Amino acid sequence: MSAWRGRPGPGTRPIRVLLGKVGLDGHDRGVRVVARALRDAGMEVVYTGLHRTPAQVVRVAIEEDVDVIGLSILSGAHMTIFPRLLELLRAEELDDVLVVAGGTFLPEDVAALEAMGVSRAFGVDTPLDEIVGYIRAQMHDRILAS
Repeated sequence: MSAWRGRPGPGTRPIRVLLGKVGLDGHDRGVRVVARALRDAGMEVVYTGLHRTPAQVVRVAIEEDVDVIGLSILSGAHMTIFPRLLELLRAEELDDVLVVAGGTFLPEDVAALEAMGVSRAFGVDTPLDEIVGYIRAQMHDRILAS
């Protein structure tokens, strides 16, 4: 993780968030709304676009030096995609990147995602300020812990 030290200002940089759509899921209206909310909150947002693979997401995460990866999945493939993404992140020693999910999830899948290392799974009805607040709080806590 890069040297994020809070809100943007002299000697700091904004939280860098990578958002993506992995697999065959072609609905990206929601992720674009989230991207705008994060940007409006002062974060730098990189959007990978549609139909990416977990390997492509990890490559972009490295190239862009991101602090957070958020994947939006409405296709129901989250229990296949996230284990692969997390495996690739571990292989690249990117354990410090915060991983969040957005989409439609069964309650038991939320627990399984969090157990495997996804920090939070946001449902489609999550208020935007809750997503922004969660990412800020997690990044703040990670800086204090380091």
